[in-house]
Amino acid sequence: MMQISGSFLTLILLWITQGTPVTHPSDQSPAPLEADLVVYDATPAGISAAIAGRRAGLEVILISPHEHLGGLTTSGLGATDVGAGSTVGGIGREFYQALREHYDSPQSWSRQKKSDFKGRGHKDGEDVAWTFEPHIAEATIESMLKKEGVRVLRNSPIDRTAAATTRSIPWRLIGLRLKKGGMVRGKVFIDASYEGDLLPLAQVPYTVGRESNDQYEETLNGVQNGRATKHQFKEEVSARVDPQDPDSPWLPGLLTPPHAEDGTADRGVQAYCFRMCLTDDPENQIPWKKPADYDASQYELLLRQYDQGSTFTPWHIVHMPNRKSDVNNNGAVSTDFIGGNIGYVEGSDEDRARIYEAHRSWQQGLIWTLAHHPRVPEKVRKSVNRWQPAADEFTDHDGWPWRLYVREGRRMVSTVVMNENHVRAKVTVDDPVGLASYGMDSHNVHRRVIDGKVRNEGDIQVYGFEPWPISYRAIVPPPQTCSNLIVPVAISASHIAFGSARMEPVFFVLGESAGIAAAEAIRKGTAVQSLPYDELRPLLDKAGQRLQFQR
Repeated sequence: MMQISGSFLTLILLWITQGTPVTHPSDQSPAPLEADLVVYDATPAGISAAIAGRRAGLEVILISPHEHLGGLTTSGLGATDVGAGSTVGGIGREFYQALREHYDSPQSWSRQKKSDFKGRGHKDGEDVAWTFEPHIAEATIESMLKKEGVRVLRNSPIDRTAAATTRSIPWRLIGLRLKKGGMVRGKVFIDASYEGDLLPLAQVPYTVGRESNDQYEETLNGVQNGRATKHQFKEEVSARVDPQDPDSPWLPGLLTPPHAEDGTADRGVQAYCFRMCLTDDPENQIPWKKPADYDASQYELLLRQYDQGSTFTPWHIVHMPNRKSDVNNNGAVSTDFIGGNIGYVEGSDEDRARIYEAHRSWQQGLIWTLAHHPRVPEKVRKSVNRWQPAADEFTDHDGWPWRLYVREGRRMVSTVVMNENHVRAKVTVDDPVGLASYGMDSHNVHRRVIDGKVRNEGDIQVYGFEPWPISYRAIVPPPQTCSNLIVPVAISASHIAFGSARMEPVFFVLGESAGIAAAEAIRKGTAVQSLPYDELRPLLDKAGQRLQFQR
């Protein structure tokens, strides 16, 4: 396993003390809110962490930057990427069991008979449902939080430019400032955001992008041209606006030579998209709308594939109950806005809002093109128009998902960095707080120009290994840094290992382990890094966490 050297830690501490201001609450601020445990962002990890804290007797405040809770699980990702479902225990399993109980009732099937549903995720003999409608997932999460008495601050984004910390080494996070005013103080904080937004505020080392293969002795990290065979152009597509003119400008959204070699590091982040919830029920549809800023030239790469004879509909439909679907990326030009997320992870709130809107405009324009453009084959247009946004989902957002699918953001760098060798069981850990079981999965990162043609770069899909344990040391910062922060989403992992761990059920599991660890650290009055694992493990087992794979 990787250990942080003394010299590296010295550099970290120099960066912290010299480059990041320590701030303190202003006397002019409203009276701060106080809690034992403060959880930031109501993702699945945030939900389970907050509930675990309450069950341990803590006063908990869950801060949500958004009105709607549940992260991607309630924002369109209803086709759960679960890997081995038997690895999901505890609060996460309670959630999926509640969904199964809901759908086992005939009254829950208002738009089709239960017997007519042929989608995946509702297997006989299982006590869980892995596929579900967004509004049912949201109602389930709301019910779970209400039952446990979790205090939720909705529509409460934090000030990401400053936080209150102590000055000692190691230091403690004192409070988070709310953009609307005031501060939330706690004894322990959990960063459950997809972006890892508390890492810079708590002055914890992190990385963005892809490491080189050499850094952790991996084979699937870094730039990936040769292995990027999925979601790839099948035909040669010119990168020029005028394919016949070698001096013509490049089409938009392309990276031009020179390019880095395979396996080398870069700061590219795998593509984001919206997970649309569509229906083929005409009585429950919102017609596709043409974006106000629609520009057909943005989809020239798509149209050129059809000019060459393709009849492929570039999306992946997974059937949900009640004639709905979760729609994901599928193909060289699909719902992933490849390259559109540059600047998002470390960007300001204004940057992120702009990038969010660019993704929405691009994806809605893509669907409009597929549904209406004359260069798109009639077969494809009919297929796309058969499925349209469900009118009873995201009802305050015109049927469009609330949250952008941020597949990867910051990743903490701690004393243990989960990497490909852990996934392949070449290296193991003795302090598991959860199991990951999905394939090593990265979506494309860039569109590149190679020999005048367009190629997607970055897609990796490697399967064939057993569930693997995630270390407690991968969810807490390095010693001698922030002593009261736990990070169950933006974990300490390489890009490619994170590709296996980044699934919503895993976040449920890691969030619960984080909440239990937070409660025990508070009870013992110790830094989260100093919590003995042999004392934490029985608490995780008692909560129903599944930390060893049973074949």
